[in-house]
Amino acid sequence: MESFLVSTGIVSLAEIGDKTQLLALVLAARFRKATPIVLGILVATLLNHALAGAAGRWIASLVAPDTMRWILGLSFIAMAVWILIPDKLKDEEEASVPRLGIFGATLVAFFLVEMGDKTQIATVALAAKYAAMAPVVLGTTLGMMIANVPAVLVGEAAAKKLPLRLVHGAAALIFVFMGVMVLASPLLTTE
Repeated sequence: MESFLVSTGIVSLAEIGDKTQLLALVLAARFRKATPIVLGILVATLLNHALAGAAGRWIASLVAPDTMRWILGLSFIAMAVWILIPDKLKDEEEASVPRLGIFGATLVAFFLVEMGDKTQIATVALAAKYAAMAPVVLGTTLGMMIANVPAVLVGEAAAKKLPLRLVHGAAALIFVFMGVMVLASPLLTTE
């Protein structure tokens, strides 16, 4: 039980203000359907965190930290560009559904954004510390849900009141800022 509770607490705190919360807001504002987004987050997190326990160390040993920094920084900037691509509207109320559907788009986006994220790394460390991997994966997944479900609900409500273009513009600026900060991180540290 300790591994479950510790995992839940650590990840729910680590997720506050994380890029996945921003992604949850953007998806909710774009698609305006909370249920498939929440289910996509749940499945993506379960898959990602289950793989993190098994493959996290292996991946980290293959990719140099500087290479990972470039991958993450450019991914943030790519996400900003994707956010700014206008949606084609079926009607004034609803954005077009992606080929994969809202659930599929959320699953893929969250799975990829979580790769190399601090919560994935935390899952690897917690799985190494505790003998039972299942409570760790379930705890880290619950922590993700505690942090991201409110973001989906707020994003869906805000989308009904805020212009979608404004929401996308603000999110894109934040992703560009995060990308630049990640890419500039070696320049910011002085040793």
